[in-house]
Amino acid sequence: MTDATPASWPTDGPSAGTARAVTLTDLLRVPMHRLRLVVAVALVGLLAALGYVLLVPAAVSASAVVAVRPVVTDAFTPSGAGADRAVNMNVESGLATGTQVVQRLADAAGGEPRDIRNALEVEVPTGGQILRFTYQAHDAQRAVQGANLAAQAYLDVRRTMYEQQRAEMLRSYDASITKVAAQQAAVQKRVTSAKGTAAGDAALAELSGINNQLTQLNTSRTEIAAVDVNPGWITQTAERALATSAGHRPLYLVAGLLGGALIGVVLAYVWESTDRRVRSVSDGREATGLPLLGTVRRQAFRGSPRAVDADIRYVAMAVAERVRQPARVALVTTREDATALTAGLAVALAADGREVFVADDSGRTERLRAAVLADRGRLPIDPSRPSVPKPRPAGAAAPAATAESSPPRRPSPHPPGARPSTDPDATLTLPRVASTPSENGRPAAADEVTVGVGSVRFGTWRQGADHGLVLFNAPAAESDERGVAVARQGSAVVVVERDRTRQSDLRRLVERLRAAGVTPLGFVLTRNGRA
Repeated sequence: MTDATPASWPTDGPSAGTARAVTLTDLLRVPMHRLRLVVAVALVGLLAALGYVLLVPAAVSASAVVAVRPVVTDAFTPSGAGADRAVNMNVESGLATGTQVVQRLADAAGGEPRDIRNALEVEVPTGGQILRFTYQAHDAQRAVQGANLAAQAYLDVRRTMYEQQRAEMLRSYDASITKVAAQQAAVQKRVTSAKGTAAGDAALAELSGINNQLTQLNTSRTEIAAVDVNPGWITQTAERALATSAGHRPLYLVAGLLGGALIGVVLAYVWESTDRRVRSVSDGREATGLPLLGTVRRQAFRGSPRAVDADIRYVAMAVAERVRQPARVALVTTREDATALTAGLAVALAADGREVFVADDSGRTERLRAAVLADRGRLPIDPSRPSVPKPRPAGAAAPAATAESSPPRRPSPHPPGARPSTDPDATLTLPRVASTPSENGRPAAADEVTVGVGSVRFGTWRQGADHGLVLFNAPAAESDERGVAVARQGSAVVVVERDRTRQSDLRRLVERLRAAGVTPLGFVLTRNGRA
């Protein structure tokens, strides 16, 4: 690492009094990250609507049209300008859906009056004297029968009402005529008995008035008896060919899908309020109060589990700026696995010539080694080092053999071990195993991986006690305290995985570190997948 004195690191976050504006992206972030829940609930709503469409029979509607006419004494008299106001259509609509019409339908078609009232609908066009009866049923035959019965029942009920009114008026006229006729007979007797006298003349004048009154009553009665009480006609009867399916059943599927999606979004917000995750750098700063060491993104194409190597190198530079050798850095998480990030940091730090020891006590050494080998192959080429050796100048002599070099020995016809020795004191000579030279010219140990001009070694925490730079791949802090214990001997880097690390767990981890006397260097924000 570097020997620079660690400087104080600002929080580089917004001030406590500054409120961050909530954008449309913030509102859409929760449903997008809870997309599985939203899609699941939307599919449930779609399946519910599909089940309703398949299991509930479709409703068929039929319509009949009735022209309403006012009651007039002379049907041949032309109507005036206010003919459309001669009938109160609101009253007629109320009578069409009244108890008498519904009861007649229930008696004729059979069924409960409540169901018939729900199936019957009467429409009144604006400015017209037309009633449109629409009846819904499970089949076309019942719908047609119900619409026609409703129209005819309305006409029968209205005609019965008119006939009752005419009968009452005629009965009243008949009673009046009978009374006046009795008076006429009495006055006629008086005229006959007092003929030629003054009393007779007065009785005669009275008889004339009674005759006029009787004539008027008979005329009025005749007009009332001549009134046409027909309330209207059925201008269009319901037919099976004109019956249509009530409603648009495909719209039920759309409504179920949209309704399920809306409920899913609401449930996503409810779940997010109870299970808050770190979604951005601002959430990480708010939950930890630590500076940001860097963000590690994924590759550009979707679904890639590999992180951007440049991001890991920037994080390595930030870590190197804050510690000096001998350094003990523990990468701690709440519930996640930081193996990939640990391997990436080890490669980035060793590429500059450092001897990095990666410690792990959880049985992940082989994974660390495989990740280091994979990351080593993607290191950028250093232009200061030639990739091939320099060519030898022309005419240069080959290096001569030194005098001390022994002459070539003729191979033995008996290879070692081919013929056993009979000497009991003879010793067995084992062939010497040459160490594998590394890229920087020095031999590499069996558990060492050469990275650039540096190296990475692996082992347990106790094995790395004598090394200058140790990266401890700590287990999840929620179930294992070794990461916090190691951080007490050096420093800690909090690894936060976006959309996965819970804010409550992250706050608890930072509180545990500070309670143990550890001042973390900062936090690293990673993405789902590799790191």
